[in-house]
Amino acid sequence: MRKTWMIMLTFTFTILVLAACGNGDKSDKGSEGEKEASLELPEPDLEGIPDIVAEINGDEITKEEFESMYQQQFQQAALQSQLSGQEVDQDQLKEQTAEGMVNQRILTQEANNRISEVLEEDVNNTMDEVVKQNGMETKEELLAALKDQGMEEKEVMELIETQVKIEQLIAEESGDIEPTDEEVKKAYENMKAQQEEMGSEEEFPAFDEIESDLKQQVKQQKEMEVTETLVEKLKKDADVTIYL
Repeated sequence: MRKTWMIMLTFTFTILVLAACGNGDKSDKGSEGEKEASLELPEPDLEGIPDIVAEINGDEITKEEFESMYQQQFQQAALQSQLSGQEVDQDQLKEQTAEGMVNQRILTQEANNRISEVLEEDVNNTMDEVVKQNGMETKEELLAALKDQGMEEKEVMELIETQVKIEQLIAEESGDIEPTDEEVKKAYENMKAQQEEMGSEEEFPAFDEIESDLKQQVKQQKEMEVTETLVEKLKKDADVTIYL
């Protein structure tokens, strides 16, 4: 469950973009998309979803918002279940998805309360990252793809600004969390051990070759832990009702 909602918290806008551009991504992936189709994934059960799925400090998560996110989560879970042979527990997945969206909304509310304005430079940098993460060349290409899905530029830029606020909020909460040499080396040894346990015959890269990537990974893990702690703290004082 932690993985589900932490992904929603730390990659808020990227997830929304991927959802909106999902059809285009599948066509580009070719054989991967054909592989998923050949597995004959089941359809998500959307019966009985209430018009208002949750309320967070007076802010509502609607049926439409929930179904969009749930379909993404279900598709991933269904693919994994086909590969593992374990059936998807849709009741549990719905609860996890709703909980993740509640946590995401709480974090967004706090970011908007604590950070009133963001720099245009930061907004542009985040936009560039989102464009790159979604395999596109330009901001205009991204906006066009989202417009095809019913999202106007104003709405997109508001989401980008929210993402910047969340990133700044997490940075404020995190403080100085630069990984130590010990932490990076430990991460390296753990990854190397995992590969050996899997029986992989590939030669594991030398520490120097992936040191910078490891530093980033350790830092992101620390940020995720800070985020989780903050959300749990905020929830204690929040007025939250889930209607599933």
